[in-house]
Amino acid sequence: MSALRRAKTWEISESEESDAETIPDLNRDESGQILITVSTDLTDDQSSDHKCKTLPSSPTKTESSQTSALSPPRSDGCGTPSPARKRRTKEEIEADRQAARERKEARDRQRAARAREKEDRRQEQQRRREAAENLKSLRPENCLRCLTVCIDPGTPCCLQTVCFSPALLQQDGSDILLDTLTTFEWRFSIESQQLPHSITWTRDLIQGVGSVEEEQVVLVLGLTDFMDMVISGKKMLDSEGEETRMGSFLSPILECLNREAKKVTLLVSDSQTDNRTDAYGVHLLDETLQSKLGMENLDVEEVLVYLQLCKNISLVFLQGWQEVTNHVCAVTKALSKRPFKLLTEQAELPFCVDGSWASGVRVERDGLGLIQVWSRQIQQLNRVSPAVASTVTAAYPSPQLLLQAYQSLGSEEDRKGLLAALLVKSGGKERRIGPEISARVYRCFTAQNPQLVLD
Repeated sequence: MSALRRAKTWEISESEESDAETIPDLNRDESGQILITVSTDLTDDQSSDHKCKTLPSSPTKTESSQTSALSPPRSDGCGTPSPARKRRTKEEIEADRQAARERKEARDRQRAARAREKEDRRQEQQRRREAAENLKSLRPENCLRCLTVCIDPGTPCCLQTVCFSPALLQQDGSDILLDTLTTFEWRFSIESQQLPHSITWTRDLIQGVGSVEEEQVVLVLGLTDFMDMVISGKKMLDSEGEETRMGSFLSPILECLNREAKKVTLLVSDSQTDNRTDAYGVHLLDETLQSKLGMENLDVEEVLVYLQLCKNISLVFLQGWQEVTNHVCAVTKALSKRPFKLLTEQAELPFCVDGSWASGVRVERDGLGLIQVWSRQIQQLNRVSPAVASTVTAAYPSPQLLLQAYQSLGSEEDRKGLLAALLVKSGGKERRIGPEISARVYRCFTAQNPQLVLD
């Protein structure tokens, strides 16, 4: 018994469809349907017969996508699409872009402001740090390290036909100066100077670039050199101020003072004289000048006054190199203290009031401002507030009216109590001026004694 097995309809998936498209020997009819031949088990009598059945093919991929796109949603509720989004207008888009740009600009401005504040803080800290360092460098103990003592090297000085005493460091006892500077660990240099036998000072700048020369100059002269300079000064004064070109220290000193503003100090010391104090200094100088040169005391004093007042040259008589060393050390310490003293002198006085009090009151040609001057004049009195002054000026707009009111009263007590009853309004409260302030104002404007104490 042969049984006919029914052919089943196969649904071809997309993957199978793609496979089917690649298979060349699949049978398709004119409508694009795939012909699938299904063989069935037949009986022995019908083993040679075959039946062909045509099955509908599944839609292609393009057709399925178009069908799914055009097909309405299923009624089961699965995959319900979202409602359609409302299209924005160009104005709304542009407004959103403008808002975004404004937010970005605001963020940039805030970022720039924070950067500026940070830079300002950094610069302020840098300025404070530099000011502190400058102030620290100006202190005497630190400024002393910036000074250099410059000493004339050691060659004898010859001007024309006159030769003077040996060079500065060739004199006996000059090693005391160098040993003292080395002990104090002060900087010094031995170099040629504009003036022979001179000692100068240089100061390094705060920035550390270059140096500046101080105005102080010290000349160490022997007694013989100083006498020659006095003789040259006397001849110059006798010739009505014409500077002579004689061989003395006076000519290079005057030339240096004409070129630069220097303060010269002459240290007169003679290492070859004995240690007798009564025969040294001015007395020995006078005796020598009188005995050898025939100059009187008035002539010497005239030369010294001329050097000091007209040329700003100071004169100091010293005994030996120890005192010369002490003087050089004193000048060095004084120069180290000068920058800090100048800094403190530049500060404003604390009791000077800034603002309108410092500049006063401007009075116009039409008299505008006189009432303020009158009020300020009353406020100069002790314990007189601006409210009290305003009350007085409101009752008596000028000092002349107040004086006329005083003259109209008969007794002294009435004049003293003229302003006592005036009401002063300040801070929402009223009070009277009182007899004390009234009497003080009266004494101020009517007293004849300039030394009278008002209080």
